[in-house]
Amino acid sequence: MMQAEKDAKNEGPSLLDVVALLTDLPGQRLARGQVGTIVEQLDDNTSLVEFSDDQGHAYAVAPCPRDDLLILHYVPEEA
Repeated sequence: MMQAEKDAKNEGPSLLDVVALLTDLPGQRLARGQVGTIVEQLDDNTSLVEFSDDQGHAYAVAPCPRDDLLILHYVPEEA
C-alpha cells in the first residue's frame, strides 16, 4: 500500500463522508449511533454533520467533534 493511502486512512472524517455518532449529543437531540453526512469542516476538531431520514429530509444539522464520529464504509477495505 502506498504511504499516501496509509496516511489518508489515519486522517479523520472528510467532507461528504458518511459517519455515525459515537456519543450522545443531547443539546442537538441526537443519540449515539445516528448516521449523518459531513457537509463542512468547521475547524481541525469539528465537522458540521447533516442528519437525514430515509426519505432524505434533513432533521438536524449539528457541529460534531471529529473524535466522536465513526466513518462508515460500504465496500470492503483493508484494515
